[in-house]
Amino acid sequence: MDFEFPLPLDRQLGFGLYSAFMAVNRVYKPWLDRLGLTYPQYLVLCVLWEEDDQSIGAIAARLDLEPSTITPLMKRLEQAGHVVRQRNPADERQVKVVLTDQGRAVRAETRTLAEALYRQSGMTVAEVADLNVRVKKLREAFRAR
Repeated sequence: MDFEFPLPLDRQLGFGLYSAFMAVNRVYKPWLDRLGLTYPQYLVLCVLWEEDDQSIGAIAARLDLEPSTITPLMKRLEQAGHVVRQRNPADERQVKVVLTDQGRAVRAETRTLAEALYRQSGMTVAEVADLNVRVKKLREAFRAR
């Protein structure tokens, strides 16, 4: 295959992934706005819905972010009443995050996010799941280097 450099935007993988993310974010935005959440805050809540009572470091690692990036998100989620931050009694340097009842209740309201995404994608659940597996495989390939 011949390559012209730089590749036209529509042939660049990074641009394809970026523009797909932006399109997905536009689908999520009205729903998240109604919940008073940003997309990064929603991701933090997703991590806590998978496993509650985690350190900021563990949440940052799960999202592939720096803990310093997570801390401001936690402050806003705490101010909104979704989480409580507390020092780990076993290690005062570590801050643990626990969902509140309100934070757990938001989970049920996010079901419509997935439904909207599937509906607007024009893809079946299986097709979206397959695409997600392939994107994760690509991400892991780049992480390994």
